[in-house]
Amino acid sequence: MARSAASKTQTRIQREKTELIMTAALEVFATFGYRGSTIDQIATEAGLSKPNLLYYFDGKQEIHTRLLEHLLDRWLAPLKSLDAKGEPIDEITAYVMRKLEMARDFPRESRLFANEILQGAPRIMEQISGPLKSLVDEKAAVIKSWSDAGLIAPIDPYHLIFSIWATTQHYADFDAQVSVILDHRAASRFEDAAMHLSEMFRRQLRPSAT
Repeated sequence: MARSAASKTQTRIQREKTELIMTAALEVFATFGYRGSTIDQIATEAGLSKPNLLYYFDGKQEIHTRLLEHLLDRWLAPLKSLDAKGEPIDEITAYVMRKLEMARDFPRESRLFANEILQGAPRIMEQISGPLKSLVDEKAAVIKSWSDAGLIAPIDPYHLIFSIWATTQHYADFDAQVSVILDHRAASRFEDAAMHLSEMFRRQLRPSAT
């Protein structure tokens, strides 16, 4: 068994090597996907020998699974922050902005997650059907209560959440395409996207005048 899995307490050097491997693996997996990545590629990216890497991890599946687990914790944090006691449109728009910021700041993590989902989520289905679904169900109920109370326009809360994911993560997963199409405007793509998405969702969520 790899040292990282066998020992709960690591030395400083072991922690640093583990983090180095995880960072290298994120770059490799985000670029080539799980199936297209190898331990040799990760070791080369990390500047380590293959035997040295395998001292810390049993193989690429263990590294990939740990990356996805850490990613889910980070990915779910903005949705957890959606406050049932807050002003509904402000809360939903703030969630959109947090997701867009994550697309800007963590593009490799977004692509890693997208690649896993495109493959049918074989290594993360337990987390999707467990913690992720439970949280989405909880926040969808909050959004539905706002809609039922007339605080936002009538809307399917699940498809609203899917729309937020699609419109924000697009800027990470398809950044090369976005940058080429925007050409000279590419440098301001996230600022422009923030203004566009904020206005779009606010208009969609605003209740009709009575």
